Amino acid sequence: MDYVVRAVRAEEWERAREIRLAALRDPAAPIAFLETYEQALTKPDVFWQERTARSSAGEHGRQFVAEASDGLWAGTVSVLVERPAGEPGFGEAAEVDQAHLVGVFVRPGHRGRGVVDALFREAIDWSWSLTGPPLQRVRLYVHEANARAAASYRRIGFVPTGRTLPMEGDPTSLELEHEIRRR
Repeated sequence: MDYVVRAVRAEEWERAREIRLAALRDPAAPIAFLETYEQALTKPDVFWQERTARSSAGEHGRQFVAEASDGLWAGTVSVLVERPAGEPGFGEAAEVDQAHLVGVFVRPGHRGRGVVDALFREAIDWSWSLTGPPLQRVRLYVHEANARAAASYRRIGFVPTGRTLPMEGDPTSLELEHEIRRR
């Protein structure tokens, strides 16, 4: 694989913005992300600068990118650290110390080349390496109709927990929780 997987750096906010906008233009975006391309376009530069700076600091989360040999960011994933004593994460307050993978995206021309596997390995390894109370699991949610993503996650080792949440903006659709437990 000709990709380098690494954490995003604060000064790369324009590239972080570009890959997010590309993700939101993907045909799967309506069931994969909780914001639209149009919503993201309205956010000022300072939003992207602060978001990227927080992601690079790695205190409560981190964004990882897979950089192709030509410098293009082929994919990305973000990790949010959720602790029982912290703010409620996606859906509900954390019952255990955990990480939550969000914002998963691989550009169409780079799919099927191991990019998502490499991104997830880096995100999971980073999650297990954190100081403080050890994280017990890494979780993610996938829309019930996103079979391609769900198959990738299962192949990597995520298993369904049986927990579901109604899709934001469409309560007739479900988000299915998957997890990897710390060994």
